[in-house]
Amino acid sequence: MSVEFAAFCELHEPRYQSYARVWFQEPGAAHRVVRLALHAIAAVWPTVLESSNPAAEAWQILRDTVTEQHSGATGAAGTSGLRPDVEGDEDLAILHYVVGLATPEIADVMGGDTASITSQLRQTHRRRATDW
Repeated sequence: MSVEFAAFCELHEPRYQSYARVWFQEPGAAHRVVRLALHAIAAVWPTVLESSNPAAEAWQILRDTVTEQHSGATGAAGTSGLRPDVEGDEDLAILHYVVGLATPEIADVMGGDTASITSQLRQTHRRRATDW
């Protein structure tokens, strides 16, 4: 494992775990899914680093892994009635209102910029205030 990947895991794994726990109520399941995602990221790590936005690339791998594992474990709409293949703005709302991340943390974990995320959160809040 490269030093860069170890640092990436140190920074992002706790946030990935928090996100996965939204979809997998059992902590062991959330942990396993995040480990699968990190292994998938590790497998393409040089490509992720060469991309224009490594955090966004890694986030997409996490989301794809969560969606795939959630669908396999609980069917298309899990026990919560939510699906992890939500729109990006709904992901922002989940990270902010459910997980409790501040906009700079969301920008860091998803590979976005804080101003755009703040704007998207405001729009999402207006549209879906009662959902969260």
